[in-house]
Amino acid sequence: MSSHIILPPAMLGMLGGGQLGRFFVIAAHEMGYRVTVLDPDKNSPAGKIADVHLCADYDDAAALKTMAETCQAITTEFENVPASTLENLAQTRTVRPSAKAVSIAQHRVLEKQFIRDAGIPVAPFVVVNAASDLPADADAIYPAILKVARFGYDGKGQARVADKAQAQTAFEAFKGEQCVLEKMLSLDYEVSVVLARDAQGNVAAYPLAENSHLNGILDVSIVPARAPKAIQDQARQLAIKIAEKLEYVGVLAVEFFVSNGELLANEMAPRPHNSGHYTIDSNVTNQFEQQLRALVGLPLGDSRLHSQAVMVNILGDVWKNGTEPAWDKIFARPELKLHLYGKHEPRPGRKMGHYTVIGADQETVIVNAIKAREELGIG
Repeated sequence: MSSHIILPPAMLGMLGGGQLGRFFVIAAHEMGYRVTVLDPDKNSPAGKIADVHLCADYDDAAALKTMAETCQAITTEFENVPASTLENLAQTRTVRPSAKAVSIAQHRVLEKQFIRDAGIPVAPFVVVNAASDLPADADAIYPAILKVARFGYDGKGQARVADKAQAQTAFEAFKGEQCVLEKMLSLDYEVSVVLARDAQGNVAAYPLAENSHLNGILDVSIVPARAPKAIQDQARQLAIKIAEKLEYVGVLAVEFFVSNGELLANEMAPRPHNSGHYTIDSNVTNQFEQQLRALVGLPLGDSRLHSQAVMVNILGDVWKNGTEPAWDKIFARPELKLHLYGKHEPRPGRKMGHYTVIGADQETVIVNAIKAREELGIG
């Protein structure tokens, strides 16, 4: 659609009502825009603060018609929105990122093949359409992780397997869905690049984040990553290459493994990313404002880091026996910024919020983030 600039007080559309959508709504409101959120959950965090909440499924014809008639541009906060929905809306409205880019990122087989075919190193993998596709025990791919091709995130739809027998059991547990069998690597550490790319091909990349996970869910991000400059530069270049090959417009996150000093692409997310949450407090322009700017055709903002940062996820596990965590201890730390997502029910493993500790000295920031973690009772 048109590449003209859309100015406030235009109505924008957001597909998805989780915390990423909520932060987009906040950024849009601060800049004078209005937002319609489409999400089937009546308690969705973004829906609660949106100007309009269409409480309907993502393929609901009436809701999509309303969006197309009232929103000048539309984006998404998660990759599992049907690509057909994006294609439908793109017939009459600006939709960024494109259905093509989202369809690749939401499907692990297409994603792995796309990254590999772009000439970017990935871990060894096998596409599994049937049990007969599983390699024999002697194959060098084991131990491995079997991942369903669709709808897996935060460790869901994944199983660690030591041999073909375990892989076959896991494949059957996934009801024979198409999967990717990916070799488990000895990891030095994990990193991610979040970047924004506009319709003219301009890119604003954020500093490399160093990430650690707990039970498949992001736990801590340290920024900038404690990685050699060569790794930082290469990760940024590879992430930009992926965005260019996708002809991507919006915010894109690319996760990498570092194994034996070598950088390997793991997966990408066609949206702002958990590992980019630190940008709210430590960068000139945060990832959600960049998403907005790319959507409406504004020049991208300055992505520069002005403070060292450590971001820590807060899961529902810290609500012990239904009691609120020790927020008073958290608020007593002047260097700490708390963000709660407004979710109505804490559950184990559910992302309820995060905090970011910022400062001038990285080691001090890390120590303070760990202290706050202990005070909240994060395991």
